Formats: sequence, structure tokens, C-alpha cells
Amino acid sequence: MATLSFEGETNSEIAQKMRRWLAAQDGGDDVAPTLAETLTQGAEVTKDALRIIASAAPDPVAQSDVVKGLTGMGYKATDATKDAVIAGLDSIEEATGGGVVRQVSTAGRKAVYEMNSQIAKQLLKNLMG
Repeated sequence: MATLSFEGETNSEIAQKMRRWLAAQDGGDDVAPTLAETLTQGAEVTKDALRIIASAAPDPVAQSDVVKGLTGMGYKATDATKDAVIAGLDSIEEATGGGVVRQVSTAGRKAVYEMNSQIAKQLLKNLMG
């Protein structure tokens, strides 16, 4: 007998996972990422940028406690911001039945993509001189 289970910290997180699974079963192979997934991807890009910037410094600077501390603080700030935004979006989704979040999801994905694109271009520009 087959079973299916969804894990999540909130009811809305479980509902989102269930909706994505149902959409995939309906032939929606190219299911758009959720806002939480998009935010997580954006946070990972930011942390990668911090890692690249820190490693680009000369060895004595890159290995210093100051740079390591600042990089760690950047990681923590990025994760805290991501978590706060996701929690806020979850609250809005629960309060509105998902209506508001659905209306801005396309614009949000586009904004995150453009932000990631701009970050990548700036990093390349800085690395290439």
C-alpha cells in the first residue's frame, strides 16, 4: 500500500507542498518555485557572494578573525532576513487565504531573478576588474 506524507512547520507550508505535488501530478512538470524557495535561493546567492568576496582578499586579510566574523555575521543576517520574510509571507497567506501572496508571486520571482542577475553581473565586474 502506497503512502504519501508532507512535513512542515506550519499548516500553510504543508498546504503549499501538497499543492505543488498535486500540480506536478496534473502534468505540471515545470512547477514554479514557491516564494519560500525563491527567497531561500536568493539568500544562498547572497551567502555565495559573501564567500567569494571574502576569498578574493589577500590571504592574511581573508584569514583574519575580522573578515571571518564579518562573513559569519553576513550569513546570519541573510538567514534571519530570509526567515523573517518567509514568516511574514506565511502570516499574510494564512490571513488572506493565499490571495495576496498569489498576486505578488510572479512579480516577486521576477524581482529576485533580477536582483540575482544584478549581483552576479556586479561580482563578475569586480572580479574581472
